[in-house]
Amino acid sequence: MPHPSFQSVSHRPWPVPETPWTSAQIWHDLLFAHWPLPPEDLRRVLPPELPLDTFDGHAWVGVVPFWMSGIRRRGLPPIPSLSSFPELNVRTYVTLQGKPGVYFFSLDAANRPAVWAARRFFHLPYFHAQMKSQPIGETIHYQSTRTGAPSAEFRGKFKPISAIRLRTPGTLDHWLTERYCLYTTFAGHIYRGDIHHQQWPLQDAEAEIEANTMAEASGIALPNSSPVLHFARKLEVAIWPLSRIQL
Repeated sequence: MPHPSFQSVSHRPWPVPETPWTSAQIWHDLLFAHWPLPPEDLRRVLPPELPLDTFDGHAWVGVVPFWMSGIRRRGLPPIPSLSSFPELNVRTYVTLQGKPGVYFFSLDAANRPAVWAARRFFHLPYFHAQMKSQPIGETIHYQSTRTGAPSAEFRGKFKPISAIRLRTPGTLDHWLTERYCLYTTFAGHIYRGDIHHQQWPLQDAEAEIEANTMAEASGIALPNSSPVLHFARKLEVAIWPLSRIQL
């Protein structure tokens, strides 16, 4: 059976990779919380090989809590004990060779085998954390406390406050979310990992954030301004292995 994300590919900024996707996930109850920063603040902590993206002169940092399910290899069913857990990432945006993507400063997850595998096979800065995502009505109550160093914590609640609306190319909402690859570096080389999903079913959101040291743990000072907030209830994702980029 084809992956559900392939019902449409016309929204992508470049074609789906010709090689087969190798794993799949479903993302649930996701909050995008984004803050603008001077570009020089992020260039200081970004690998110099990766060109930082900006929108209207600002770089952007996202703190993104959610939970995932249905994690599986292609052709295999999910393993119950490994296929569902919360995750929270801190990210910014880069473009290389015309392909806009995501760069992760950190990714916290409540599953030690998943943390090990992501570090080993995707060279991503994953950390184990004690985490909980609990819906109460429309509101998601979320908490995460990293179990190792550097310490990092997030506590808050959030909910959608509008109907689902697909965002228009050229807008900030679209620029922040419609990215179909990640970038990472390892041993002096740059790697790209492609993903595919339907266009984000975004809703405007509101949030009460009680504690948030996630970006600070990566050496990033967030401004005191209120973040730009979006919510997505569910998104199915297909994932390809990393490929090394030749510059």
